[in-house]
Amino acid sequence: MLLVTGGAGFIGSNVVAALNDAGRSDVVVCDLLGHDGKWRNLAKRQLADIVPPAQLSDWLKGRKLDAVIHLGAISETTATDGDLVIETNFRFSMRLLDWCTANAVPFIYASSAATYGDGAQGFADDASPAALRQLRPMNLYGWSKHLFDMAVIDRVARGEKLPPQWVGLKFFNVFGPNEYHKGTMMSVLARRFADIRAGRPVQLFKSHREGIADGDQRRDFIYVDDVVRVTMWLLATPTVSGLFNVGTGAARSFKEMMLAAYGALGAAPNIQYIDMPEQIRGSYQYFTEGKVDRLRMAGYNGGFTRLEDAVDLYVKGFLDRADRFR
Repeated sequence: MLLVTGGAGFIGSNVVAALNDAGRSDVVVCDLLGHDGKWRNLAKRQLADIVPPAQLSDWLKGRKLDAVIHLGAISETTATDGDLVIETNFRFSMRLLDWCTANAVPFIYASSAATYGDGAQGFADDASPAALRQLRPMNLYGWSKHLFDMAVIDRVARGEKLPPQWVGLKFFNVFGPNEYHKGTMMSVLARRFADIRAGRPVQLFKSHREGIADGDQRRDFIYVDDVVRVTMWLLATPTVSGLFNVGTGAARSFKEMMLAAYGALGAAPNIQYIDMPEQIRGSYQYFTEGKVDRLRMAGYNGGFTRLEDAVDLYVKGFLDRADRFR
């Protein structure tokens, strides 16, 4: 069996879909379905079991798994409950790492580009302890992910025992189907699509930084299908271990993403720029772009979908349909 934590979530449910498509029905999801309709992310899937996180330790006793894909986390960048975030994102991850080490099970886990903070140290996935110690995440979520990265890399540096394959994936700005339960953490495209479809103005933030135009704040937007391809490649390539960026390596603007959505619908753009709230101006990132050279050097050659093509796939295949779920 394969275990996917966070398997009912955004990226997790897309990974589960890919596993089913590859002929795997022995997939176990560890997640909480809650009351926000997250179950719909799995409504088309075949699963061997769904295990609540609190019961996972007991469930794992005596099990033999092909791999653990650990995507479960509190991912809200606005989370403030430090104890809950550390228990969920750090200590739970450490217990899974220990189990995979003891049972010689490959372990692929989600880190985050939030570990890079404001980007002052760049976005190179240098996994040396010295480089990681220089990073300063800007929020509790990013810090919790960074803390786990450092714990893993410390074991590597000390030559301590690890799973036969261990991989940390620093996801950049992932967007695509099955993100609808994420509320304010959805991609800007998913949040604004109803406005685009209805002909209402789409609101983007003005720039409050000299030399950067309104709407030209840039992110490394990566379509979820690309993230899934990387994950599936790693499952099929157990000789590869390490900490890797998962982005496209090409920063694009929020305005370009919205224009691509208008283009996919054949609609005339209608974009308004509004002031950025005062409380986030000091910590707002104007640019992220993941360096993906190390992933390519490790042997990944699956490429990445161009923003306009990804938006077209998302809009026509999901957002503009009655059934938006994969």
